[in-house]
Amino acid sequence: MNLAALLDIRLPITDIPMARVIAVSNQKGGVGKTTTTINLAAGLAARKNRVLVIDLDPQGNASSGLGYPREDVTMGVYDVIMEFRDLESVRMPTAMDGLELIPANRELVGAEVELVSVENRERKLRKILNRVRDQYDFVLIDCPPSLSLLTINALVAADSVLIPVQAEYFALEGLGELLRTIQAVKRRMNPDLVREGLVITMSDARNNLCREVEAQSRELFKGEVFTTTIPRNVRLGEAPSYGKSIIEYDPRSTGAKAYMALADELLAKHAHTNTTSAKEAS
Repeated sequence: MNLAALLDIRLPITDIPMARVIAVSNQKGGVGKTTTTINLAAGLAARKNRVLVIDLDPQGNASSGLGYPREDVTMGVYDVIMEFRDLESVRMPTAMDGLELIPANRELVGAEVELVSVENRERKLRKILNRVRDQYDFVLIDCPPSLSLLTINALVAADSVLIPVQAEYFALEGLGELLRTIQAVKRRMNPDLVREGLVITMSDARNNLCREVEAQSRELFKGEVFTTTIPRNVRLGEAPSYGKSIIEYDPRSTGAKAYMALADELLAKHAHTNTTSAKEAS
C-alpha cells in the first residue's frame, strides 16, 4: 500500500479531458457568427469530438439552425442561467452524433434586465459550464451581436474567443471595441482568456475588395487569422432553413468543405488528442 492510500489522501485526477470553451463573437451583425458556430461545431463532431453548442443569442438562430426553432423551445439557456433548471435537463440532441445543443428560449430576451441585480452575474455561465466540461471536447458559445451582459458571461466562461470577420469594406469597423472588451475581461475576470483567432467569412476570391480585406486582416493580426476562409455559398444560406448544418445538408458543397477545413485547422492548432472519444475507445 502506498503512502497516499495509507493516509487516505485523495490525489487529484489529472487525466480527465476538459472541453475547450470557445466564444464566437462579433458585435457587428451579419458576419457569419451563427453560421460559423453551427458549422464549425458540426465539423468538429464529424471528426468524432463531443461538442456542445450554447445559443446565447436571444434571436435563437443557432437553435433553429440545429433543428430547434425558438418558438418551439419551452426550456433553454435562460432557465439555466437563472438557475431554474440544471444544464442536463435542457440540453438537446441534434441530428449529428456527438453534437448537443443548449437552445435559446424566448425568455432570454429579458435575461439582461433580470441579471443586473444578481450577485456574480458575470460568472453565471462559467459556474454552470464548470460542472460539465469533462463531458465534452469542445463547447462553442454563439454570442449576441452586441457587447452585452450575456456576451460578458460568455467571455468569462470561455478559454478563447473566435472572431468571424466578413470580407467587406467595413469588416474591421468596431472590432477595436470587442478587442478592448476581451482585454478588460481578461484583466478583471478571466486572466486565461485568449483570442482563438479571426476567421474570414463570406469571401469571394474573384472580388478585389474581398482579397484586400483578407490581406489587411492578415497584416494587422499576423498569425491570428486562420488559413481557412469561408466562401460565399448558396448552400450555406439554405441549410439553416432545414434545421441542418451544412455538413449534413450538403457535405460536397464548398461551404461544407471550408468548415471541415476550419475544424481540422482548429484541431491541429490544439493537437486535441486527449479527447473523451479517444478515452472511450481505449
